Amino acid sequence: MVELGKKQTLTVERIKNFGVYVGNGKDDAVLLPARYVPAGTNVGDKIEVFVYRDSSDRMIATTIQPAIELGQTALLTVKEVGKIGVFLDWGLEKDLLLPFREQTFRPEKGQQVLVGLYIDKSERLCATMKVYDYLESKAPYDKNDTVTGIVYQVNERFGAFIAVDGKYHGMIPKNRMHGHLAPGDTVRARIENVRDDGKLELTMSDRIDIQMDKDAARIDRLLDSYDGVLPFTEKASPEVIERELSMSKAAFKRAIGRLLKNKKIEIVDGKIRKLLDYNREKK
Repeated sequence: MVELGKKQTLTVERIKNFGVYVGNGKDDAVLLPARYVPAGTNVGDKIEVFVYRDSSDRMIATTIQPAIELGQTALLTVKEVGKIGVFLDWGLEKDLLLPFREQTFRPEKGQQVLVGLYIDKSERLCATMKVYDYLESKAPYDKNDTVTGIVYQVNERFGAFIAVDGKYHGMIPKNRMHGHLAPGDTVRARIENVRDDGKLELTMSDRIDIQMDKDAARIDRLLDSYDGVLPFTEKASPEVIERELSMSKAAFKRAIGRLLKNKKIEIVDGKIRKLLDYNREKK
């Protein structure tokens, strides 16, 4: 059958001055407008086309490859915001509708959004930001690989759901999130675990040994901004540590331990004081 929303190879069945009709010999042939017809095309030739609906909701073919096909996901740009949704640029003459009901947040003109492509009840191609069912498992990555993904949903209880490479299932658990994440954000994360089902558990931190050095350097910089004295220690609440340093309390304690071991700081009267370089600058 002629498949809506997919690239396929169809046969030229009739030739007109305004284009050719292509089909599979079983279903009604669809028009491929003349501007897309290769020179010298004859009846019986095969042409690879993409089938969608034009502005009059008629099935039509094109040799242009859109940015997304049925069942796939892609990052598309909002061209216009309309009364029934937003319209996305997917590379074809007719923009792709993203209905309001299929939005997880309200994107603005010029913003890029991750969407899947589906056929609605009226047999029209539409986009959805609810992409969970469109993502794949079995990503080609291993534990500790660094990946890039797009946040498509944030659950206050569980964490942030990530489309790794825009196509694979990933999740940053709540206790691995640092700072504010919102749908549409692009994040770099490390794979902490590859589950048996192929889905990826992610963290925004490096391996502990690497992250410890980074966190220690961050505390060192913060000490400079506080004139060498940090008015709280590892006994501070997780909320204070997250607000000031965007790290977990456990990571903060590890980094403080590293700085103490290297004799960069001391803890006195419930405060962290910088040693060495700070004291030299004061002399």
